Amino acid sequence: MSGDDIIREISYKASKKAGLAPGSLIHIGEERTEKPRITIIDYNRDNYQERVVENVEECFPFKEYPTVTWINIDGIHQVDIIEKLGTHFGLHPLVMEDIVHTNQRPKMEDYDSYLYVVLKMLWLGNGGADVRAEQISIILGKNFVLSFQELEGDTFDFVRERLRNAKGRIRLMGADYLAYTLLDSIVDNYFIIIEKFGEVIEELEEELVENPEPVTLQNIHNLKKEMIYMRKSVWPLREVISGLERSESHLLEDTTFVFLKDVYDHTIQVADSIETYRDVLSGILDVYLSSISNKMNEVMKTLTIIATIFIPLTFLAGMYGMNFRYMPELDWKWGYPAVWVINILIFISMYTYFHRKNWL
Repeated sequence: MSGDDIIREISYKASKKAGLAPGSLIHIGEERTEKPRITIIDYNRDNYQERVVENVEECFPFKEYPTVTWINIDGIHQVDIIEKLGTHFGLHPLVMEDIVHTNQRPKMEDYDSYLYVVLKMLWLGNGGADVRAEQISIILGKNFVLSFQELEGDTFDFVRERLRNAKGRIRLMGADYLAYTLLDSIVDNYFIIIEKFGEVIEELEEELVENPEPVTLQNIHNLKKEMIYMRKSVWPLREVISGLERSESHLLEDTTFVFLKDVYDHTIQVADSIETYRDVLSGILDVYLSSISNKMNEVMKTLTIIATIFIPLTFLAGMYGMNFRYMPELDWKWGYPAVWVINILIFISMYTYFHRKNWL
């Protein structure tokens, strides 16, 4: 996402939200027309069921089930679905408002009966040329997890596969472990993007050494913008995970805090990598500007030497181009060859001098 796109997006969202009462459910984000997709996954140690439902009311009975239920909604542009589900599960109106406002800063809020976490899921768009972001809202209740996404498609396929095949401990743990797994999946995906940026930066460094061109400068600036955008999405996440680690909520089991600490460590690694790559890009930009300056200096040096060589030759040509009547050399038989010999000797002498000075 370019800087101009970000500015236009912020301005549009800010103007659309102005004047609304707190808790107003108005979708703020990219306009969409497709029908939201509602998926229910309900499981315990021995049983597992997964289905896509047409009506949000089919999710209501799972609130009281003793099993763990994960309800995922792809598409938050139909606010009536969010309102019905949120009202039934006892969500605060401000939480529902934050869910449909897609410009939220990553944060965590404790409402006693549930925890609300909002963060950004990132992926590479435009053929891997830029970073795209999608807001993910996660509600952790006693025996359920609600997740709200802007688009269909996410980084949770591996989590679903583990649930279907009962891999690892996920089917043995509670809803808090499921919420941790979703957070961990999003953060792990950050590493994929960081690795891609690392490869692009290496290519830029090689290009910078071999043949820097104007398009190289454009690529450097584009990468710096993407890093700024990614930093904006990742850095607040440290506070979110840290808040979960320090939380005294009864919804988080003691065994889950160890895993949250691991997610926090991963978040710090991603943030450090972003800062490192930002510094590397700044260094690459300085090297590019220096190389362009050096190249220009070499061109100016060559032109200066050529001009210096031709100064005395131009002087002689101007002198004998005046055609005064009584210039003694005008009628001399060997005047013209002599001038050529003098010019050639001057050229050879100056060239030899510059060569010995290592200016050539």
